[in-house]
Amino acid sequence: MAEVEHHPWQPFLPDGCRVLMLGSFPPSRKRWCMDFFYPNFINDMWRIMGILFYDDKAHFVDEERKEFVLDRIIPFLNDRHIGLFDTAIAVRRLNNTASDKDLEVVEETDLDALLSRIPQCEVVVTTGQKATDIFCGQFQITQPKVGSYTSFKYKGKDMRLYRMPSSSRAYPMKVERKAEYYAHLFQDIT
Repeated sequence: MAEVEHHPWQPFLPDGCRVLMLGSFPPSRKRWCMDFFYPNFINDMWRIMGILFYDDKAHFVDEERKEFVLDRIIPFLNDRHIGLFDTAIAVRRLNNTASDKDLEVVEETDLDALLSRIPQCEVVVTTGQKATDIFCGQFQITQPKVGSYTSFKYKGKDMRLYRMPSSSRAYPMKVERKAEYYAHLFQDIT
């Protein structure tokens, strides 16, 4: 049986966090180019954000070093009040990949406790099917279609859950098309 992996990071929750983005679980350490969320250099998340906010796919990318520029990412997230975490805190990799289909979730994140730490949060974004499954299961809400949202109540407050396409390159969609989905999300909430 595969070894249980525990989440390597604490949630990134900037002051005034209004948007919480949730993936499933980080890839194995050997795939990291930085010690932060979406660390795999072939993952599209930071390219998507570069396209959306700077009209530059490479804004957060250091092509020469094949890494992301964390010194740009952190201030960007703080300025935009975007938090990051994952829906699982312990997993087994069934086929030694980062693919959601190969992850057995051993322990889900306590998403109620996580949301209670960010009272200004109005929007949750899931960036893959497993994350959506876990979030909807914990809060007993209907899953939105990719690119849309479901409204729900959290402790009496109106909130939205947006389901976005996975930023993984394994998800068969060009980065520019993925960015269009995310653009609708950010236009919708700003």
